[in-house]
Amino acid sequence: MSVTQLAALARSAEPQSMLRRFLALDAVVTGANAIAYLALSGPLGRLLGVGSGLLLELGAFLLLFAGAVGWLASRARPGALPVQAVVEVNCAWAVLSFVALVVWLTPTMAGAVWGALQAVTVGGFALLQYAALKARQEDID
Repeated sequence: MSVTQLAALARSAEPQSMLRRFLALDAVVTGANAIAYLALSGPLGRLLGVGSGLLLELGAFLLLFAGAVGWLASRARPGALPVQAVVEVNCAWAVLSFVALVVWLTPTMAGAVWGALQAVTVGGFALLQYAALKARQEDID
């Protein structure tokens, strides 16, 4: 992905702003997902074909993760290692989501679609964050 494409998505040509915006967007989307899982675990579990207990556990993890990513996005210059950790967690989440759909879970059609969509979304966040981090590092060099 080129810096021009990243800048268009982030609505900023400055790599530092791009990175912070992609982290903030990740935090907002992840936080909303966490709140939904925590507040509506029963109905969502039935809709998706996933146990409500699993949704509660995932919601708690996602809430903590969203808070950490939001805090990182609020820093004037997020550290490269913490950003790389966010990218790696997002990559792992995306891969494990697909593996879970195939190996562990027996979701409804809505659950299969939701699982795939959220995996692609999280993978997209990882790609954007990595590209913005790389652009920031190249801007320094």
